[in-house]
Amino acid sequence: MEQIANNVYQLQYAIDTFYFLVCGALVMWMAAGFAMLEAGLVRAKNTTEILTKNIALFAISCIMYLVCGYAIMYDGGILLSGIADVDTAAVLGDYASREDGFEGGSIYSGASDFFFQVVFVATAMSIVSGAVAERMKLWAFLAFAVAMTGFIYPMEGYWTWGGGSVFGLYTLGDLGFSDFAGSGIVHMAGASAALAGVLLLGARKGKYGANGEVNAIPGANLPLATLGTFILWMGWFGFNGGSVLKLGDIANANSVAMVFLNTNAAAAGGVVGALVLARIMFKKADLTMALNGALAGLVAITAEPSTPTALEATIFGALGGVLVVLSIITLDKLKIDDPVGAISVHGVVGLLGLLLVPITNDGSTFSGQLIGAATIFGWVFVTSLVVWGVLKAVIGIRVSEEEEYEGVDLAECGMDAYPEFTQK
Repeated sequence: MEQIANNVYQLQYAIDTFYFLVCGALVMWMAAGFAMLEAGLVRAKNTTEILTKNIALFAISCIMYLVCGYAIMYDGGILLSGIADVDTAAVLGDYASREDGFEGGSIYSGASDFFFQVVFVATAMSIVSGAVAERMKLWAFLAFAVAMTGFIYPMEGYWTWGGGSVFGLYTLGDLGFSDFAGSGIVHMAGASAALAGVLLLGARKGKYGANGEVNAIPGANLPLATLGTFILWMGWFGFNGGSVLKLGDIANANSVAMVFLNTNAAAAGGVVGALVLARIMFKKADLTMALNGALAGLVAITAEPSTPTALEATIFGALGGVLVVLSIITLDKLKIDDPVGAISVHGVVGLLGLLLVPITNDGSTFSGQLIGAATIFGWVFVTSLVVWGVLKAVIGIRVSEEEEYEGVDLAECGMDAYPEFTQK
């Protein structure tokens, strides 16, 4: 009987670890979604640079989180050596010691945990990329990525998922703060860093007129932007589903299924909410608003995708879709230039997602959610503002007017994304 139990425990360990890795790979695929979305929503002359930023930030995120980010976020738990070593007897003993047997908490490979966590870091940094597009220096952006992924994000991650005390003053978990998969911890954090950069960077030339009018600057490739949105939609199943942390028992398998269902329902609700409001306000079916509506629905449900019903998830997603349209319009009126709507999608709707949690999760409180949101925003925005400010003073963060006019592809990368369409 003991051998049978050990075999069951080993099988569950393998299933949980494999599930973690597959979900991590899905989240990594979101990097392609961000790259395609942003490449589609910027002008053709800035395409190569935005793609370079996306692949470089992913690499920097992986390295910085390995070197120091993971250790900061999980209080010294770093994976630099012996990453594949597993004490099988200790793992089996941990399973066997549980009163509820193999339906207990999560046990999986430490390497799989690191892999799943590191792709979340890259997601947070990807949010910044689109908001500062078309006028930021490439190397200034990459320098900020080092600070964001190596220190700024891991610190707020330590206070939230890491369970650490915020400057020794309070612990968010004790206040009733809950963020299942990162509406605030990942998405609002990325948007907060983006907002700090955008405020120091300024708007693109020609975006706002002298009399306060807002001039639309259309993206070059809406099919590409739509593809990017579908890739992100698909990757989000790993983002939210993997955050269950476990698959190998009945209760958690059902939880995973519900998370997948609610994630999809919220995205659908977001599209419809944004599209209907755009039709009412603009008298047209605005594709870019529909795309951002889908992402807004996904962000809105990310803070708690396991406890709502499918109908509630759809309504939450629709609220996110409506809010993102209103937010994009408001930021334009405030002359905050965000080419892809990242601050609205991930920041404003990220806050909405946090505030929706207590409606279906009685383990959280509105006060806890507000304090958690304020902590995340305050830390990330202020530290990002400092880093952006230092970069601006030392190396500059904005390209010249001539380079912006000609396109940052040639200025920063020395090549066009679509050379056959370039006039000679």
